[in-house]
Amino acid sequence: MGESQDTWAYSVQAVTPCTVLTLPRQALDEVVDQSPELRDQVERFRTQAQQPQNIHGEAAIELTSGHEQFADLTATYADYEIEPREYDLSVAQTVLRVHTRVADLYNNPMNQVEQQLRLTIEALRERQEDEMMNNPGFGLLHNADLDQRINTRTGPPTPDDLDELLATVWKNPDVFLAHPRTIAAFGRECNRRGVYPQSVDLGGHKVPAWRGIPVLPCNKIPVSRHHTSSMLLMRTGLEKQGVIGLRQTGIPDEVQPSLNVRFMGIDDKGITSYLVSAYYSAAVMVPDALGILENIEIGQHGGY
Repeated sequence: MGESQDTWAYSVQAVTPCTVLTLPRQALDEVVDQSPELRDQVERFRTQAQQPQNIHGEAAIELTSGHEQFADLTATYADYEIEPREYDLSVAQTVLRVHTRVADLYNNPMNQVEQQLRLTIEALRERQEDEMMNNPGFGLLHNADLDQRINTRTGPPTPDDLDELLATVWKNPDVFLAHPRTIAAFGRECNRRGVYPQSVDLGGHKVPAWRGIPVLPCNKIPVSRHHTSSMLLMRTGLEKQGVIGLRQTGIPDEVQPSLNVRFMGIDDKGITSYLVSAYYSAAVMVPDALGILENIEIGQHGGY
């Protein structure tokens, strides 16, 4: 603190998100008294909190074990969502315009229309991947449960941090996802400690792994201006109640699953138009299918 009470000799800037929320009980009571709807919601929450619950906040299933013959058995029920969440398929679209002259004269030795459609579809799939990671409604970075989000111990991603992340998705985890710079930062931390992660075979390619789980690069995971990023760990597949992709197959003029190309006609300038559409979404079946290691600092380069 400087000489005057309103002047600081230094400033501190937070490089990671933080939330501070305080509310005196008297202020809460005043707000609740002003809204009957809020009062009813608070009462329902209090009633639910008084019921036996498991670690996931669901109604606990009461069981009887170790009992003798003719003992009274416990009655119970399984909790379920009365109004489950509905997912609408998102769409990425564009109109590909090709001059008929190109289609007529330059389709040999390669089909120009097919090649332009291929590049257009690749761009749509890139946008789909970005949306499934970053979309505020269904993107994985925004839909992980708060209890499944952890922070690094010291900033850079260390082997200890990845072990902590494994503890959040401890049932049959399938894959880590991280920005390539995050993977490089993890490699530096392993080198610093003299730890050499193994690699696994995935589709005929050797990829880095941790505890036998592949660590795959995903450049759709953002890196902030403060050089921080996130790492995801997920269990995939409907059978394992994991993270799944949603799509609609069998749509008209389908060329790939949930992606179609529709002819829109030829205008008076000889331009052929094709509407290219991709439909997609993603869902986390249960909270412990997805864990996120947040606020990873990837800009530190210490000596080994």
